[in-house]
Amino acid sequence: MNETTSIHFVTGKLAEPSLREIVAQIAPKHGFDFTIDVLPITVAALMTPKWLLRHMRIPERCDRVILPGYLHEGIEEIRRAIQRDVTIDCGPKDVRDLPILFGSQRFRGDDYGSYSVEIIAEINYASRFPIEDLLHQAKQLVSEGANRIDLGCEPGKRWQEIGSAVRTLRESGIELSVDTFDPWEAETATRAGASLVLSVNESNVQFAGDWGTEVVVVPELGSDYLGSLSRVVEALTAKNIPFRLDPILEPIGCGFTQAIGRYIETRKEFPDAPMMMGIGNVTELTDADSAPINLVLMGICEELQIRSVLTTQVISWAKTSVRECDIARRLAHYAIRHRVPPKHLDDRLVILRDPRAVPYSTESITQLGKSLKDNNYRILLSESEIHLLSAGVHLKGTDPYQIMEELMQLPESRNVDVSHSFYLGFELSKAATALTLGKRYEQDEPLRWGMLGRNESHHRLKRSKRPPGTND
Repeated sequence: MNETTSIHFVTGKLAEPSLREIVAQIAPKHGFDFTIDVLPITVAALMTPKWLLRHMRIPERCDRVILPGYLHEGIEEIRRAIQRDVTIDCGPKDVRDLPILFGSQRFRGDDYGSYSVEIIAEINYASRFPIEDLLHQAKQLVSEGANRIDLGCEPGKRWQEIGSAVRTLRESGIELSVDTFDPWEAETATRAGASLVLSVNESNVQFAGDWGTEVVVVPELGSDYLGSLSRVVEALTAKNIPFRLDPILEPIGCGFTQAIGRYIETRKEFPDAPMMMGIGNVTELTDADSAPINLVLMGICEELQIRSVLTTQVISWAKTSVRECDIARRLAHYAIRHRVPPKHLDDRLVILRDPRAVPYSTESITQLGKSLKDNNYRILLSESEIHLLSAGVHLKGTDPYQIMEELMQLPESRNVDVSHSFYLGFELSKAATALTLGKRYEQDEPLRWGMLGRNESHHRLKRSKRPPGTND
């Protein structure tokens, strides 16, 4: 008869109540026994491998030890020092992420990150920029994930220097398309190295044979749009000119759903033809952050085998569209290839909210507050309030100003200097933002903003040379 796996969890005093609550919930589900070792230190982040090895006691019956995530860099040193046949792992830095260690990443395989959709990033009114600025923009867009740069021309104003601009960008190894209906601009650009022309319809298809390159076919919109596409495709096929089809995506309120239907019908009519979708008409013309819109549109493209998108990032809420599309195409490709929802794969597009915003329970915060013996301040979030804790102090509310006002009226605040007041105000402000948006807050850790996140220095942990709350 096989024995149940036994797991030994190591933590500090601060995380103990939450750890016990979480482990008690997940142990029956995953079928393991457990023990918990609460070491004589308040903040687990302050543990070092040497200090841990002096204090940790592993039970005689133990199959696996899970240490706090902040010990990750010293895990090999710890493994070498423990002369036992037992698995030693680091858990997450945040104890509330512990369930992830037991299976929530099950849908992500080693092939995550591949994609099938080309990102074409347009530089609008490219002729208005000095060549140095144009080259800088193009390189930046490529670094963000663009596979090709589209030079947007200005209707009614011929770009005389387009050939020189194309040659300069091509010398830097940048793949280019040109967005124009002007046959002269198209021919000049393609002779200089552009490999795609946007766009061709019945009005200018007769010139496409002069360009010697691939073109994007757009229809004359109306009841006969498929007939319009078919006539242009027939003319191009007769001259062996490669093409991709774009039935044109309309903004919401201007025929968006009908436009999606055109893409579906076009794929049925031309099952093997390359297709493109210009997505800027939706991301740029909708009062909403572009990231989730880009993901939905990329999912449509992946399902319809539309292998290229044209995007712009002009309006403020779409300033990171290329980066968003780069992540979105990978999510959509994996989800459709493996027939799973795009969940628990890559949370960089979860920007406003958080992937796992699990607040501390009021009971665990209260229990922690009663156990504190030092004057260091801890800031925690429950479901609806900010909590400020130290020995003998437990303030709570939703307004950082009110909490600070209450704190400064307490005798305990006499040792709070200006720099510490600023620190507490900064952290309380972050906590208020997290409370408003339902985000996760961890003191001294930056709020998570997905792909827009920035690191922060750990200021509280630098205030003391020795770990606060240690017994030796």
